[in-house]
Formats: sequence, structure tokens, C-alpha cells
Amino acid sequence: MITLDHITKTFGQTTAVDAVSMEVPAGSVCVLLGPSGCGKTTTMKMINRLIAPTSGKIIVDGKDNAAVDEVTLRRSIGYVIQQIGLFPNKTVEDNIAIVPDMLGWDRKRSRIRAAELLEMVNLDPEIFLKRYPKELSGGQAQRVGVVRALAADPPVLLMDEPFGAIDPINREVIQDEFMKLQARLKKTIVFVSHDIDEAVKMADRIAIFREGRLIQYSSPDDLLAHPSNSFVADFVGTDRTLKRLRLIKVEDVMVEQPCRARADDTLETAAAMMEEAGHISIVMVGPLGRARGYVTLDGARCKRGTVGEHHDKLRGVVNVDEDLRAAVSMMFTHDITWLACVDDDGFYKGYITQRGITHALGATYRDS
Repeated sequence: MITLDHITKTFGQTTAVDAVSMEVPAGSVCVLLGPSGCGKTTTMKMINRLIAPTSGKIIVDGKDNAAVDEVTLRRSIGYVIQQIGLFPNKTVEDNIAIVPDMLGWDRKRSRIRAAELLEMVNLDPEIFLKRYPKELSGGQAQRVGVVRALAADPPVLLMDEPFGAIDPINREVIQDEFMKLQARLKKTIVFVSHDIDEAVKMADRIAIFREGRLIQYSSPDDLLAHPSNSFVADFVGTDRTLKRLRLIKVEDVMVEQPCRARADDTLETAAAMMEEAGHISIVMVGPLGRARGYVTLDGARCKRGTVGEHHDKLRGVVNVDEDLRAAVSMMFTHDITWLACVDDDGFYKGYITQRGITHALGATYRDS
């Protein structure tokens, strides 16, 4: 979708961007990272020609952006900035519809579009359409800024540290909402950030810049597991293995379809199942298969009766769609080394262990 071919930008004797080449696939999120003055923002602004390159070529959706009229180019590329830039004298509705209005959309169509977009970011149109920017919180205004960039349904979206000025709690919420929105819309996004954790969470590809040069361009997991040099390793942090926990889902590591016991099973039966499977505990499920508790092998051996009479309450469960960071956090919180894994309806799907997580993270290094 976006190809940068040896893009260079000089300001006098200073080279801000030095022969950068990279491709951003259609429907993916590419985050540009690096220290201040490294060229990441300049690179992004050359895509919509807010800054003209000194040399090289940029192809957007199969077209050389230098051959497209600047106004036409910018109206076809959504743009979100940290300062938001909402017009204070216009309502939220009119702010969102500003580009569709410029493009000659029917007024009714553009206002319907504004309402639809507000709903997508959990802002009730009946409440927010007629409000003015001064009546919005920082987080609400930032959401309006994001959907305004999407109003004309551009295939490409540029974002310049869009969540940097928001408090940490709202930032997480808006990031999550944006990721859900992106899963539906599949825009091609180039995103400037200074936050490695934000990049790991949101990006399909990460580009690390230093002094105008592209140092490494790869997936978040590959970047964290295999930094190309000491600069990249230092930039992503000494805790880069822990950051990888965010990238792996529970369902990718859990042991699937393990043995399970029911409330009316005898402890002798439960012990036999554990011995055969080599387990020291077994999850008890309800009549339909939901996780209800567990018994240990030692407990089953030394008592008589049914599993339902002697089971212990599960100290924690984790959803199969959660990432490993959530699983590890729950293990540490409850001082346990394993968790039952359930789906959205509470059905028991498998279990995950600290050892299994360690093995999964280590596999990348062993295979390299």
C-alpha cells in the first residue's frame, strides 16, 4: 500500500532522513520509533507531502505521491495529531464532517457518517454530536480527532503521537478502542510514537530510526527477540522479553483438552486420571463443561468421597483471548504456578503453566 524508495530529506547541510526504504502492507499498522530528532516524524509527513522529499520516491496505493495534487492527496489521507486540532467554533458533528463537506458529500450523508463514527468509539451521538470541543474531556476530544480523520473513509491514516497527551488510564482505553476500530476497518496506518510499549501493543510492524536512518524494520516480536544491534536493544529496553508477553495469547501456549473431573466422580477416579496424565491436580467442571474448581493428587489419594465434596475453589482463571501478560500477572497475584483457561462463557478449554510460558518465550531464541 505504501512504499518508501530511498527517501531522503535535507535541510541545508543537515540530513534529516537518509535514504529510507520500507514497505507498509495494506491494512497494517506501522509504528515509527526512535529518539527525538531521529527523522520519524519527517518521514511520516513526507507521505502526505506536508514535507517534500529531497530525493527518492513514495508510492501510495500504486500512485507516486509527487504526481498527485497536494490538496487531493491530503484529503485522501487521514491525519491525526497529538494536539487534536478541533475547530472550537464548530460542533463535534461539524468537526467530524469537515472533510466530507469539502469533498461535496450530501449533508445528510456526512452527518449520518459522523453519528456512526461516534458510536464506534463509544461516544453516544445523542449526547456528543451537538457539543463543542470545550465541552469535551481530553480523552473524548482525542476520540473525536481520530474519527474525524476517518470520516471520508480514507485508505491511509497518518498519526503523530495521537495519544501522547492523554493520561495513562484513558490512553489504554482509547488504544483498545482504536485497535477494535482498526480490526473492523483495516486501514493502512503509519503511526509516530515515542513509547515502545504503545508500539508493541498496536503495531504489525515497527521501524526504529536513528539519526535519520532506518536501523531495523520488523514485527514487534522479532524486534524484541532479535534486536539488530546494541542501539535497538537499549532502545526497546532490558525487559524486552517481558514485553513479548503482550504479543502472545493464552490460547497459543495453553495445554488443550486436558483431563477433567466432574462433581460426581469419586476421588479415586480423579486420582487415577491424574496419575495416567502425569498431573498433580485436575479441574472440576460443571454439567456443561464450565470450570468450577479443582482437586490435587495428594488430596484425592488421602480422602474418600466425590470430587464435588472435596474440591477447592479455583484461585484464578484466564480467558483464552487474553495475552500472557495478563496470565503472568494473575499467577503472581494469587501466588500460583498454573491457571485454568476458559472462553467467554466460562467453559474450560485447557490450562497454562509458568513453565509453559517460559518454554514458549525461549523457543524463539532456541530456533534462531
